[in-house]
Amino acid sequence: MHPFSLYTPEDVSRLLAQRLKEVRLSRKWKRSTLALRSGVSEASLKRFEQTGQISLDSLLKLAFCLGRLDDVAGLFIPPPAASMEDLERRQERRPKRGSL
Repeated sequence: MHPFSLYTPEDVSRLLAQRLKEVRLSRKWKRSTLALRSGVSEASLKRFEQTGQISLDSLLKLAFCLGRLDDVAGLFIPPPAASMEDLERRQERRPKRGSL
């Protein structure tokens, strides 16, 4: 079951692309500048800014180059424990695979 969200994956990818472009332009960098500094091809960067499509590896390189890698590293952090019981349960052995 998926929690309710106002966004679709496509919405988020386009939003990220738009934000990246705004950061790039605020630094007065051309696409070629960001491409060179990040190691991501200019064609990949252009495609991302126009469509929101990019590989995870390239997205991480861009985030690193722009000093925003910690933002990405903050994804999927488990929720804080509500009690000592929660903390103890987290210390128990976790399954290596999902059950569904």
